[in-house]
Amino acid sequence: MTEAVTVANPLRVGLRLERTPDPCIFVLFGATGDLTRRKLIPALYQLSHQRLLPANFAVVGFARRDWDDEAFRRHMKEAVDEFVPNVHPGVWESFAQCLYFNRSEFQDPEGYANLAKLLAKIDRERGTGGNRLYYLATSPEAYPDIIRNLGEANLSHREGYGTHRGPWTRIVVEKPFGHDLATAQRLNRIISAVFRERQVFRIDHYLGKETVQNILALRFANLIFEPIWNSQYVDHVQITVAESVGVEGRAGYYEEAGAIRDMVQNHMLQLLTLTAMEPPTTFEADPVRDEKVKVLRSVHLPTDKVGEWTVRGQYGPGWINGQPVPAYRQEPGVDPSSDTGTYVALKLLIENWRWAGTPFYLRTGKRLPKRITEIAITFKKVPHLLFARDAAAALEPNVLALRIQPDEGISLRFGSKVPGQHMRIRSVNMDFLYGIAFGTTPGDAYERLLLDAMLGDPTLFTRRDEVEQAWALITCITEAWQKQKPPPFPNYSAGEWGPEAADELIGRDGRAWRRL
Repeated sequence: MTEAVTVANPLRVGLRLERTPDPCIFVLFGATGDLTRRKLIPALYQLSHQRLLPANFAVVGFARRDWDDEAFRRHMKEAVDEFVPNVHPGVWESFAQCLYFNRSEFQDPEGYANLAKLLAKIDRERGTGGNRLYYLATSPEAYPDIIRNLGEANLSHREGYGTHRGPWTRIVVEKPFGHDLATAQRLNRIISAVFRERQVFRIDHYLGKETVQNILALRFANLIFEPIWNSQYVDHVQITVAESVGVEGRAGYYEEAGAIRDMVQNHMLQLLTLTAMEPPTTFEADPVRDEKVKVLRSVHLPTDKVGEWTVRGQYGPGWINGQPVPAYRQEPGVDPSSDTGTYVALKLLIENWRWAGTPFYLRTGKRLPKRITEIAITFKKVPHLLFARDAAAALEPNVLALRIQPDEGISLRFGSKVPGQHMRIRSVNMDFLYGIAFGTTPGDAYERLLLDAMLGDPTLFTRRDEVEQAWALITCITEAWQKQKPPPFPNYSAGEWGPEAADELIGRDGRAWRRL
């Protein structure tokens, strides 16, 4: 009798084996809000469509609005239809049966008692095993009430250390995580009174982007870059997060946050740490986050040079894509005399052996000419140019540019001979594009992060000490600004690349911002 031979499917070679989370209930505080509509429910639907959610799964919306289960399902169907292309009717019908709604004020203890009863009922009916993932998609002012009430209603299930085989409970906290160092520390104390650190997932959706994660792959899966990834070869690094939009109806939040809190404290410092960190011992949560914290602890900004090494801006009226747009102070809900910055440029030094002497320049702003996020590593010039000066007049320094969004990919600029009888050198680009290389565009960041939270993998989430270290730097800057007279706002027009002072900041070092 011939023995049967199993042949591996060659089409599966190189594909990652997906893990499915344990059965669980996803409790969504702020279920009627914009984040839920635009991101969270569409992401959960997509995970369901990809069969990455457990068979025994449920979503419980918790909000003040006078909805019931059917109203919640109806409104979430509208959200999925709006933000997800090609919704599959069968997948939606199955997913919709997982949706429940619990109406309550966030500060009302009775609402949490009702929530406990509903969760127990779903456990019995759907076999979700007592596992809970709480997601705070509310305004930050509601966080303390929600967290305290979860604890008082015995819904936090404070997990111990060591091997834990019982039901798990986790909480995902959206940004902004505090307003400064003091408020971030206070929020951390409130959370730690109810949950252990291992249960807490502080989310920054930038870390869920494929192109951000690819920074680690580029650096630590390729030998060719690591030997030159240091101050001996790198002249400087530029990190740009540019937005062409204005405040888009978020004036209330933005007036309090400004560009420094909205973008720099979280997104840009995350990009900085991933670019500058040392190789972790393993690709696991704590080793990766340990190295990121070390970078933040090494960041140096002399307190007596905050005014010289930082620039604030606020846009005035101008033109974006051929259309006139108002000044920031003319936006609905904005104080007509507001001193909130919509643009920030920084010069930072990382004082460690790898990066000593190499400046990192960060810039972000609203109403800039285009939407783009990029990390550009500019290398030093060759120590001795062999070719005649006029032959290499068009030669620029080597640049490795990591494009986070849009047109996700990597570009390397290097010198090449121009075809012809004479030796002439000019710079050319070699490009890698996600869409072309893999035949697909990167997925939504929330899909990856929600799945990781349900799997209990905190690698792409921010730890307590990292949050507080980032706020320590930002608070140093904002406190110094408070002692200075604000710039004469507005100081750049919509559609420009920021105020002249930003060009002067980098120009004093004999450098210039990249043309994007």
